[in-house]
Amino acid sequence: MPQLPERLWSDEDWDRIQRGYAARDMDEKWNVFAEDETVFLHRSWTGHGIFEATFAPVDGGRRISGAVVERDSEFYGSTDDAYDCVMLELVLSSIVLGEPSAGIRTRLVETAQLRSPDVPAGVLLHSHLGQRTGS
Repeated sequence: MPQLPERLWSDEDWDRIQRGYAARDMDEKWNVFAEDETVFLHRSWTGHGIFEATFAPVDGGRRISGAVVERDSEFYGSTDDAYDCVMLELVLSSIVLGEPSAGIRTRLVETAQLRSPDVPAGVLLHSHLGQRTGS
């Protein structure tokens, strides 16, 4: 991925990310797990890997030092680098860490609405993240 989230993830964030996340029902779209320094984000229904993000220690926590995204349209429809950067950060912050992530949600809607301007924000968020908005 040419664009990476710039967020500094705290040691507490990293501990939680390493524990991963498993979808609890059919409305949730993501499973997340870690192996060593790499975090894998897979679609829950298909099990297909969409993102792999490698974390590196830096002063004050960790940063994503590199990431790859699925580009086969059979498995993932995005070809937009900015959208993928936001989606990666949002899945980690909102789904794995349980943060409200309002600013990141807004950025995701803005980038998604460039392709689908008539789709309401709540529908976009639910279809892309698999969780209801409101935070």
